[in-house]
Amino acid sequence: MKRFLTNLTLLIASLLPGMAQTNSDQPTTKPKWTEEDRKYLLDNLIKSKEELINETENLTQEQWNFKESPDRWSINQIVEHLAIWELLFTHEISVSLQIGPIPNFPNHLPDSLFLNKDPESLKPKNARDFTKPFSYTVPLGNHSGKDNLAWITHMRDESIKFVKNETRDLRAHYINFGPNIHQNLLMVFTHNYRHLGQIRKIKAHPDYPDE
Repeated sequence: MKRFLTNLTLLIASLLPGMAQTNSDQPTTKPKWTEEDRKYLLDNLIKSKEELINETENLTQEQWNFKESPDRWSINQIVEHLAIWELLFTHEISVSLQIGPIPNFPNHLPDSLFLNKDPESLKPKNARDFTKPFSYTVPLGNHSGKDNLAWITHMRDESIKFVKNETRDLRAHYINFGPNIHQNLLMVFTHNYRHLGQIRKIKAHPDYPDE
């Protein structure tokens, strides 16, 4: 089994671009998680959480459930979708930590690959495209908006606590032989920022309820 995993690691690494993990695209042969990295994650994990709360905590039921059209998500569904992905991201981190570090991983992807240069881009995306053949990140809307907000806030607070206190090198723990844990957390807040743009677009709709 160990030989199989080693061969699989080398096979996948050979298919990945030989670029390093940096905030830009400059190569680094052996990336290391720094205090600057910690601060960057904390600033954005906290900021994106606070913006989500500010946009949603005082909504009425009608505002939570308003849709621009029948085929679009409500704010309630968007927050549920964010919570589902938050759960998936944190599960991946937990598994990666249990596997342990891979300090000699041969290829390192750049951070820029996981950062959305236009974080509130409203370009339509199909959630099912990322989970084929399943649809587990498509929100069902069976819970209240306040419950979904409490759910994601609880998970985000755990992630913030984890980043604040963690002493292990998060750039030496990999997820499915692709991103490291630091980069996984980059995706948490960039995903959050993107859907904040969607929430603000809904609230700007001319038919959005006043209360």
